[in-house]
Amino acid sequence: MISIINLKYNHSNFHHSTLNMPDLFPTFTTPFFNLIERLGIPVQSLSPTVRNLLAGVALAALLRYTFLAKPKKAPRYVSNLDNVGAKVGQDSIPSKRYDVIVVGGGTSGCALAARLSEDPNIRVLLLEAGGSGSALPASVTPAGFGPKMLGGCSSINAQMAQYGAFGDFDQWAEHTGDESWAWKNFGKYFRKFESYQPHPDYPGIDESARGRNGPVKVGFYNTITDKSRAFIQAAKGVGIPETKDFNGPNGTNGVARRVSSETAYLTPEVLARPNLTVAINATATRVIFDTSGSKPRATAVEFGRVAGGPRWVAHAKEIVLSGGAVHSPHLLMVSGVGPSAHLKSHNIPIVKDIPGVGQKLYDHPVIDVYLKDASSTSSKFMKPQSPSDVVKLIGAIWQYKQATKKGWQGGRDEAGPLGMNVRTLKHTQCGTPVLIFLLSIQFGEAAAFVRSDDPVLFPGAPVLPDSTSAKDSPDLEIFSTPFAYKEHGKVVFNEHTFALHVYLLRPSSYGAVLLRSSDPWVQPSVNPNYLKEPEDIKKLARGVKLCLRIAQEQPLAKYLAHDDKRELYDHGKYHYVNDDEALEKLVTERVETVYHPTTTCRMGKSIEDGDVVDSKLRVFGIDGLRVCDASVFPWIVSGHTAGACFATAEKLADEIKAEFRAT
Repeated sequence: MISIINLKYNHSNFHHSTLNMPDLFPTFTTPFFNLIERLGIPVQSLSPTVRNLLAGVALAALLRYTFLAKPKKAPRYVSNLDNVGAKVGQDSIPSKRYDVIVVGGGTSGCALAARLSEDPNIRVLLLEAGGSGSALPASVTPAGFGPKMLGGCSSINAQMAQYGAFGDFDQWAEHTGDESWAWKNFGKYFRKFESYQPHPDYPGIDESARGRNGPVKVGFYNTITDKSRAFIQAAKGVGIPETKDFNGPNGTNGVARRVSSETAYLTPEVLARPNLTVAINATATRVIFDTSGSKPRATAVEFGRVAGGPRWVAHAKEIVLSGGAVHSPHLLMVSGVGPSAHLKSHNIPIVKDIPGVGQKLYDHPVIDVYLKDASSTSSKFMKPQSPSDVVKLIGAIWQYKQATKKGWQGGRDEAGPLGMNVRTLKHTQCGTPVLIFLLSIQFGEAAAFVRSDDPVLFPGAPVLPDSTSAKDSPDLEIFSTPFAYKEHGKVVFNEHTFALHVYLLRPSSYGAVLLRSSDPWVQPSVNPNYLKEPEDIKKLARGVKLCLRIAQEQPLAKYLAHDDKRELYDHGKYHYVNDDEALEKLVTERVETVYHPTTTCRMGKSIEDGDVVDSKLRVFGIDGLRVCDASVFPWIVSGHTAGACFATAEKLADEIKAEFRAT
């Protein structure tokens, strides 16, 4: 037998265990030994040492197959910035000119660039600060808001295809005075990006309300653990109705298995278009304006690779910022567009005084509930804590790769444990392969959307200010994950666990993105101001109470170790359901983010109302400059933000193409 060190942290003690490699790695070693038997070698007659040696050889072969396989030819991304723009200081070289420059290859930016380049007469440049699915160094990443890469937040966040409540978009239409944003009109852009994939196990979906020909595959791809299936039944047991489709005609409220999305806007075919240039490792440092006329006009973008290094400039008729709710306002402000007093404090010349830039930062705060898995069947090895976890993970990767080679289409047992996650993240929103979920992904398997004032779920609860968009819109989401984690997935438990999570869909609290320097390479301060308003704390406390009730409801209860009262877990807090003060204290101690920042370049009617862009996403008082990402949302959506980002980009692409055709 092979003796390996199984490192388990437990009050600074490490535990040693003796493990048999074939037992650790049955997914691969079983077919391997079957092959040995077919060659006429009786495996059972071999000594344990020889069997483990053979298993080691098999493991080495798998490691090479999994991680050292010859990479496929990279898509057509441009990293030589001399081929993208003119280097600053070399006046003899003319600047490169485009029709549209999209700054930021995130969720909206990829979709916008791909759609605009469908018109061969529109020359499009997409500038992305990150690489093709790889993170930039931490020094250029705002703390807490993830790495920069093509695909943006949708490349690293859980791919739950839930778009918000219909009332959210009706509220947008009312705020902007533009009915094109009402769900009855805006809804078509969700269907435009969708390619709904029916699943035989889930027949109750109204397919007439779903898109079928878009680039974003949506369906029940992920597998789901028995505990999350039990969560759905337990949620029904406490009074949450079941729904077949969170995005269907009956609205959002209810509990269901998650629907996932997989997409590839920038496919090899799209990247091959001669009118599309996608530049990576190209950080926009400022927007350049022509201020000689009565109204400033955005004419070019300056960009570079590293601080202190060379810079390049590219010109365009239209510039669209798609850097997200942190980077778009940051770029506006270092370029001279924003609150004048704030810009003056950093000695930035004022191009346009727009007080709302960087303000109204909304985000979804989340609270995690930690539970012990009594069945010892969690997928904790997906964040390896020991050599045995690493081996199991490699086996799961191999099983998944074999299943996909056979044409697996999602949600089937042959894909193994990674079917619950990797299938939904096999490609980023721009078609770039990633496995970043292994490091930090939050992967919800099932979810429930409820209102914090539901008298069935919270009988006799005091009335709180209503922050929802409509009477049938939710303000709480509860979701399950197959194991517990802390600090956004950086810390996982070394025991088998299960977790429930609740986040506030419509917080009243908001913060701001502000400059720390006029240097574009110095990242801004990001203060989401979570829980500033007391009603946010109380609503989240109700959500935690509901999680604790669901955990004690059958059939989920039988999977959980309710007698484990260690402080490590929350089973000892079941009595909190009758202690609002204790629940509120827990909320303030555990609040984290689910990475859905919005509204820092708010869409609306006027600068005086705190708005930054009009309903066509044009920056007020400036020609040739727009913003297209979650920062323009008038309010954060009652769900996951990626769908609304896709739809916003689809809508703007149609409008810009129509404008170019008319000129």
